[in-house]
Amino acid sequence: MKRSEKALKIQAILDRLYPQPAVPLLHGDPFTLLVAVVLSAQTTDARVNLVTPELFRRAPTPEAMARLSEAEILGLIRTCGLAPAKAKNIRRLSQLLLERHGGHVPKDMAALEALPGVGHKTASVVMIQAFGVPAFPVDTHIHRLAARWGLSDGTTVEKTEADLKALWPPEAWAKLHLQIIYFGREYCPARGHDPKVCPICSWAGVKTRLAAEARARAAARVAASE
Repeated sequence: MKRSEKALKIQAILDRLYPQPAVPLLHGDPFTLLVAVVLSAQTTDARVNLVTPELFRRAPTPEAMARLSEAEILGLIRTCGLAPAKAKNIRRLSQLLLERHGGHVPKDMAALEALPGVGHKTASVVMIQAFGVPAFPVDTHIHRLAARWGLSDGTTVEKTEADLKALWPPEAWAKLHLQIIYFGREYCPARGHDPKVCPICSWAGVKTRLAAEARARAAARVAASE
């Protein structure tokens, strides 16, 4: 099966399972989305959604966030991974939004990536989910699934992003980004995955990739038992 044919079949499955996927992070505008995505690095969306209601009640705008001290922000997000660094970055990016962008989140990839704690994936999420500008955010989960399914060779996240963009039209990127995330959580996790019962890996999974993952899991179990 050609890669393009595989992509169309995968898209049909994802459309059936997740016809209208919602953005999993609670937010109300581009600023709160930006902060929530910054918080989500190495932290589950569920954990982020537990801390952001109080954070955004205290500081719903860049002005209000910049008025909080780094210690105050840390106190509100302490249960998130890498909380000290994130508190510092969130306060500083809020200050820079005021200094450089009039208190608004810029609708520009380069300007977003210039903010503390904002990498390419985070900027891509904000561009496509807040502003509707075509982007295909690729996190470690999407990177892993694209390799499992043979949609990319898995060498780098940048290569995966380029390969996925080439397979689907820009108007499908926002939906597919969310669909793949939800599918990975429900059907195709990193651990405890059975390719034989997976709606996609059962027919699209790259055998060498799946075998390598199985060997890595087995080695990890042996190491843990020693």
